[in-house]
Amino acid sequence: MKAVNNYIIIEKIREEPQKQNGLLITDSHTKDIRYLRGKVITIGNLVQGVINDDIIYYDRHAGHSIEYNEKIYHVIREQDVVVVV
Repeated sequence: MKAVNNYIIIEKIREEPQKQNGLLITDSHTKDIRYLRGKVITIGNLVQGVINDDIIYYDRHAGHSIEYNEKIYHVIREQDVVVVV
């Protein structure tokens, strides 16, 4: 599997439940977080500033999911990346 042009294929990093003031913050309370983390699997030939295996933050509403070899990946555009860690 290889991304083309300005697309990036990522694997979402599931956030662990967090505690705040002794209370467990559930998924329903984290839906207002705008950016999610992901691990870059492959990048297209036009992508700059990101390489394979980078950890990135990207817009929650960006891209779409695909299934490849019984695994779910997420496809986003280069402009949806906001931070490279």
